[in-house]
Amino acid sequence: RFEKRIYIPLPEEAARAQMFRLHLGNTPHSLTDANIQELARKTDGYSGADISIIVRDALMQPVRKVQSATHFKKVRGPSRTTPGAIVDDLLTPCSPGDPGATEMTWMEVPSDKLMEPVVCMSDMLRSLATTRPTVNAEDLLKVKKFTEDFGQEG
Repeated sequence: RFEKRIYIPLPEEAARAQMFRLHLGNTPHSLTDANIQELARKTDGYSGADISIIVRDALMQPVRKVQSATHFKKVRGPSRTTPGAIVDDLLTPCSPGDPGATEMTWMEVPSDKLMEPVVCMSDMLRSLATTRPTVNAEDLLKVKKFTEDFGQEG
């Protein structure tokens, strides 16, 4: 006996925007609503799983920045050891030409002094550029034809 075939279409723009928000969750980021809408527009033809992969990869971009950095600079931010305190001696990755840049690797940064960069739009765009949709137009035509020939009941 054949199981029923139910066609679930790819998410529309509003649904894709909501998926980006859901997958980002409480992760610190600098994306605006306009950024989220732009990502939703750029991911026409992407499935929910594809969007999940894009966000998961983008969430790793700050880690990659820390690991590949050759220079760090002091920044102000929340203390890692004293809740509620603000300190001026956290270190975050930067370009060698940044004012206050100190040459060092992430292994030389004390763990309680590391301030990871937040996820930003360029991280999302970089991940989007390397993630292709898993469903192509040919696949969608096959499903459409199957549904026309046999109906949803199969």
